Amino acid sequence: MTRPPESTRGIVRSITSLQNDRIKAIRALEMRKARRESGQFIAEGTSVLVTARDAGWMPAMLVFLAGSLREGIGRDLLNWAERAGAECLEVSGAVLAKVAAKDNPQSVLSVFDQRWAAAPEAQAIASEAVWIALEEIRDPGNLGTIIRTADAVGVDGVMLVGNSADPYSREAVRASMGSIFNVPVARAQATEFLSWAADWPGEVVGTHLKATDDFRKPYRPPGLLVMGSEGPGLSPQAAEACTRLVKIPMAGRIDSLNIAVAAALVLYEMRKPRLVL
Repeated sequence: MTRPPESTRGIVRSITSLQNDRIKAIRALEMRKARRESGQFIAEGTSVLVTARDAGWMPAMLVFLAGSLREGIGRDLLNWAERAGAECLEVSGAVLAKVAAKDNPQSVLSVFDQRWAAAPEAQAIASEAVWIALEEIRDPGNLGTIIRTADAVGVDGVMLVGNSADPYSREAVRASMGSIFNVPVARAQATEFLSWAADWPGEVVGTHLKATDDFRKPYRPPGLLVMGSEGPGLSPQAAEACTRLVKIPMAGRIDSLNIAVAAALVLYEMRKPRLVL
């Protein structure tokens, strides 16, 4: 999506046409190719946008239902977008329905520029740091939920390894509940990740069905948790890069958990010494 001309930034424009070029460009962000080419993404809902604002993000565009941002938090968000020089579009219900999520649509959404973090150098990793690396995670809902959990426990960053789901897809952003704005997300190809993990100054912990080490045993920080994709799990190369493989014990008939649930269990255990009410 091209940037609007400076003359339109921070000015509220009214749009009722479904054929408007800006509306078409926003709709295109549903596609990963468009997000990759533009470097932008969509976030929806008042609470999510408040999280973005409080985290220091600035919108490129704000889209809202006509008459919905006249007071309270809504007015604050409009002021924030105007100060940021964002293009502000006040749209009809029909137009909003074309750009908002189909399930539980919100009355306000924003377009943001994506941010990709750099993986920290070994000497720059704090002694109590925790990162989670996800090898070829495929489900954007799982990815967004893991980012939300990472935010909750104070994880320092999420590393996406190989061909993973897009953390800036609508489903992932929505599942993160705004945590995409709080948690640094980095990405690397498999060989780059293996080189980075080899220099990790603490434990490199992998979850593995063949592991015999209980995940509830103490961890030695700084910790790097490595988890594989929903089906195959960790690749042999990633498992070999780990200094410790752990398993979550189960008493029922299944032998695995949803990756987002498993990540939450292990991350809370890794961060347990730092989590207090």
